[in-house]
Amino acid sequence: MNDKREIFSSVLPFFSKLKEGEKIALEQVSTFTKKEAGVILHAGKEDCSGLFVLKKGRIRGYMVTEDGKEITLFRLVDNEICIFSASCMMKNIRFDVWLLSETPVEYLLVPTYYFDKLSNENIYVSKYTNEILNKRMSDVMWVLEQMVFMSFDKRLANFLLEEYQLNKKDKLKITHEQIANHIGSAREVVSRMLKYFEGEGYVKLGRGSIHLVNIKGLEKI
Repeated sequence: MNDKREIFSSVLPFFSKLKEGEKIALEQVSTFTKKEAGVILHAGKEDCSGLFVLKKGRIRGYMVTEDGKEITLFRLVDNEICIFSASCMMKNIRFDVWLLSETPVEYLLVPTYYFDKLSNENIYVSKYTNEILNKRMSDVMWVLEQMVFMSFDKRLANFLLEEYQLNKKDKLKITHEQIANHIGSAREVVSRMLKYFEGEGYVKLGRGSIHLVNIKGLEKI
C-alpha cells in the first residue's frame, strides 16, 4: 500500500488534497499491474477499464478506422495518466481509444466507478480531470490537423523525429508497417517516402531498422 501511495503522490497533483479516508480507499481499490511489451491494455470505449496511472514504461494510445487502419493519438511515458481508458464516465467522448504497451510497463489501475466518485465529490480531482482531458484532446486534434493539412513528407519526418526523441537513439528498430500503423497510412506509401529520404541522405534503411543520419535535414522538412 505504501508503494501505491508513493506512486499516487508523485503522479497525481490532487492526491495531497484528498482526505485521508479517500487516500486509503484509493489505494485499496486500485490494482498494481505489470505487463510485457505488445499487450493490448484497453480495447476501446466498450472496455471501460478505469484510470491508468503509469509508473514505468511507454503506452501507445491509438484509434482504429473503419477500414482497419491504426492512427497513433498519443504516447504515455513514466508518471503520466490516461483518462480515455475511463471514457464511459465522460458522456461526450464518441471515439474509441485503444492502449498498447510499447515497452514492458508497470501501472496502477483505478476503477472507473471510484475515480468518477472522486471527480464528482472533490473539486481538485474534477479540475485535474478537465485539465488532463483537454491536454489529450489537444494531442488528438494535433494528429488530425497533421492528417488533413500536412503533406506526407512532413508527417513522416515529424514521426521519425518524435521516435528519435522518445528512444534517445538515431537508429530506430521499427518496420515500415509499424510506421504506417502509427500515422494512418499504407505501408507502400511509407516505403516510397523512406526510399526518397534515403536518396536525399536523411536516413539509411536496414532490415527492420531506420538510421537517422541527418537529423537537421529532417527538422528542416
